[in-house]
Amino acid sequence: MVQYELKKIGSFDDFAEQVSFFARTAAGYRADFLLFPELLTTQLFTYLSFENSSAASKLAELTPQYIELFARLSRETKTYIIAGSQLCEEDGKLYNISYFFDRSGRSNKQYKLHITPHEKDVWNVQSGDFVQVFDTDRGKIAVLICYDIEFPELSRIAANKGARIIFVPSNTDQRCGYLRVRYCAQARCIENQVYVAVSGCTGNMPMGAGGGEIHYAQSAIFTPSDLPFAQEAVAAQCAENVETMIIQDVDLDLLEHNREKGAVCPWHDRRPDLYQLHYRDEKGPQTM
Repeated sequence: MVQYELKKIGSFDDFAEQVSFFARTAAGYRADFLLFPELLTTQLFTYLSFENSSAASKLAELTPQYIELFARLSRETKTYIIAGSQLCEEDGKLYNISYFFDRSGRSNKQYKLHITPHEKDVWNVQSGDFVQVFDTDRGKIAVLICYDIEFPELSRIAANKGARIIFVPSNTDQRCGYLRVRYCAQARCIENQVYVAVSGCTGNMPMGAGGGEIHYAQSAIFTPSDLPFAQEAVAAQCAENVETMIIQDVDLDLLEHNREKGAVCPWHDRRPDLYQLHYRDEKGPQTM
C-alpha cells in the first residue's frame, strides 16, 4: 500500500516516474497487490494549464496515458494494481473510477457509487451503479472508493459476492475526514469478517489546482477484532502524512476460521428473517 505525496511536477513523465518507483519496489518484495490512493492523478494539475471550470475535463483527457502506464507496470511487475482513481469522461458524463489491473495488464473498473458534495459541486461527478468483485489468483477482492466505505451496505454486498479483501483508495483533506474513513473501514472488518486496506494521499497542492489543496493520511490495513489478529485490529499502518509504503501478509484462511470459530461470528449471525438487503448488479436485481 502506497501513501502517496502530491507534489509539484513538470510533466506526465514525472508522475510516471514517481508511480513506477512504488510499483517496482512492491515487486521487489513480491507483493501480490499494490494499492494507490484515490485521485492521485490530481497531481497532474500542477503542470496542466486550465480554467477552473475545465479542470476535471482536462484531467480526464489524460485517462488513456494513465491506463497505459498502469497496464505496463502491472504487466512488467506481474502485480495486481489498484491504480487509485481517476476522473474519466464517458458519454459526456464525468465519473470517479478506480481501475484494477491484473498481472497481465488487463484492466477492469469500479465506479465510485456515493459522490461527495465537493465532487458534485466542483466537478459535477456522477455516481456508478453497482459493486464489482474481481477474481484473482489470491481470491476475490473488491474496491470501494473512499466515501463508499462509509456505507455498510456496499461492503456487505462485496462480502456476499465473495470478496475477502476490500481495497479503499482514499483522499481526505483533514484528520476528521480521514477518521471517518478509518472508523468505517474498521467497522466493515468487524461486520463482515474481512480485511480492509485504506490508502491515502499526503502533501499540499498549489491553490487553484482544481480543488483538494491539502491532504491528511495514515494508510493502514485493518482486520477483524478478535484474538487471532493483531492487537487493536490493525495489521499495519503508515506514519501520518509522510510518503511511504507498507507491505504486510494477510491470512485468508484465518478469516474463514474466524467466521466459524470466532469469539463472535457477525457474518454467520446475521438475521435475514428480520432484514434483507436488495441491490442491483450486472446480473440484475439481487436479494440477500
